Amino acid sequence: MKWFRGGGIAGFIIRRVLLGVLVLFLVSAIVFLSTQALGDPARAILGRDATPDRLAALQKQLNLDSSKLAQYFQWLGGLLHLDLGTSLASSQPVTEVLGDRLVNSAVLVVLAAVISVPISIAIGSYAALRREKIFDTVSSNLMLVLAALPEFVVALLLVILLSFNVFHVFPPTSPVPVGTKPWDYPDELVLPVTTLVIAVAPYVSRIMRASMIEVLESDYVEMARLKGLPERTVLVRHALPNAIGPVFQVIAINLAYLAGGVVVIEAVFNYPGIGLALVDAVTNHDIPVVQALAMLIAAVYVVLNLLADVATILVTPRLRTRL
Repeated sequence: MKWFRGGGIAGFIIRRVLLGVLVLFLVSAIVFLSTQALGDPARAILGRDATPDRLAALQKQLNLDSSKLAQYFQWLGGLLHLDLGTSLASSQPVTEVLGDRLVNSAVLVVLAAVISVPISIAIGSYAALRREKIFDTVSSNLMLVLAALPEFVVALLLVILLSFNVFHVFPPTSPVPVGTKPWDYPDELVLPVTTLVIAVAPYVSRIMRASMIEVLESDYVEMARLKGLPERTVLVRHALPNAIGPVFQVIAINLAYLAGGVVVIEAVFNYPGIGLALVDAVTNHDIPVVQALAMLIAAVYVVLNLLADVATILVTPRLRTRL
């Protein structure tokens, strides 16, 4: 692969960072143009009181009387200085509006990642070792069924099973009070975190199984066995490091998906995170909040994909030798 040559891993990281910056720049232009379709914020704020004079005054106050190009570069300059603007709905800085909600959503995503990644890797690896046995057949079919279910369906099934009809174990909604931390309400976190785990684990485990089967049938693993190495050593030192490399890409994509997928989950469970904030911002034509959340999710995608690329190289001996 030509992009591994020259500069080693440091050069590769620099090229990926520059590519990520370019991607975010293009995303910022798309986000800005897309949010213009939400309509005139000044008219949305004034509602029926939107007389021409009041409308012109508010547009001037919000710097909406300048050209779209000037508005874009003003907003982009604010992003570069970590100034996300002011919420049109609450007249507060966007950073204050989203501060607690970012923490709430981050707790969901981190918990789901910490639980789902090891479990899915373990299931996929063991299924590959027990290929075409009972465990492999059952787990593969179960993961396929779970992967086919939309997240909101999984969430509703969990609510029906664990909150209403069958068991009454966990609360059906997760309304963490304002000013408190989500980890102070562990029961409210169980259902949304479980839903996210079920959304991620099937894809990662299936890719892990396929990658592990391919590695176990490779020449270098067969050579390690012919040398008389214990099976445990063959698996841990030779098979797993090479099999887990491609899985990092899937893990990164799924974790990045969680950053955006929490919108649906938070809406179902009434969980006060960035998902509900995005829904409220779109409803209220709060363009600065919509723009900030869209750029945040895009940045998460870029960073996670960069980390996945680097991790893939570091854990895969075949790729390290090409640097």
